[in-house]
Amino acid sequence: MQWQILIRGFRAYLQVERSMPANTVDAYLRDISKLATYFSPENHNIQPSSLQLKDLRQFVNELASVGIAATSQSRIISGIRSFFHYLILENEIKSDPTELLEMPKTGRRLPDVLTTDEILKVLSVIDLSEPNGERNKAILETLYGCGLRVSELVNLKLSDLHFDEGFIMVTGKGNKQRIVPIGSDAIRQTGTYLKFKRNIQKVSRESEDIVFLNQRGNRLTRAMIFEIVKKLVTKAGITKTVSPHTLRHSFATHLVENGADLRAVQEMLGHASITTTEIYTHLDREFLRSNILKYHPRKTMD
Repeated sequence: MQWQILIRGFRAYLQVERSMPANTVDAYLRDISKLATYFSPENHNIQPSSLQLKDLRQFVNELASVGIAATSQSRIISGIRSFFHYLILENEIKSDPTELLEMPKTGRRLPDVLTTDEILKVLSVIDLSEPNGERNKAILETLYGCGLRVSELVNLKLSDLHFDEGFIMVTGKGNKQRIVPIGSDAIRQTGTYLKFKRNIQKVSRESEDIVFLNQRGNRLTRAMIFEIVKKLVTKAGITKTVSPHTLRHSFATHLVENGADLRAVQEMLGHASITTTEIYTHLDREFLRSNILKYHPRKTMD
């Protein structure tokens, strides 16, 4: 019973004090429910106030033994730490058993990227004579030209466009806004779409300020953007696994390859931590290495 009472309090803490989005709260609660089930009276019968570090390590080892990936284990441990931090704040426990709980080693997988030639190839297969051709090209130019997340693209507003000044206002994670420069190609293509397609179609009331619309005049969904990108990549004959996020990775990688300051890239991507952005320096080193191996007269490298 204690588990359920504390979990309800934890939910309120996440919603009210931490102001977390509903989907994040749900994810935290699912992970804490795994912990509660494991230590329920039917299993190990340990209440939160009695849990020790050795018990939590046993739980994490159990996660690994049933095949839960290291990245998922890390997410669960993060949720557990937040839960026990809440218990400390509420004076339910005196010491935090998660302080020495180690994260599993996950390694860092480098994201797939498209080369600049592949980006141009995808753009070249868009048939502008089709009803959504101008819109789809504007979508790809904006995704790649500004490094946007899919959610940021589908929620982009007409009032966010400042083409005369050469930037757009983007609302990212946690409703944080940032200014992102937009290049001439994306400005030109988006302007064409707005003038000749969007401005002459019937628009639903709730989507009046939204830039990219479907044929019914409603905001596009994330799934629609994935489908658009997938079809164009297939049409271009590219066999890599590509999603809209690949265009964001490609944007960042190409900036770093060409000497952009990492802090500037961090600002444009809307990363809270420079550590997240630093993955693109690893990509850059791989780019340099592959070029040396390809073009240096003495290719053998240790």
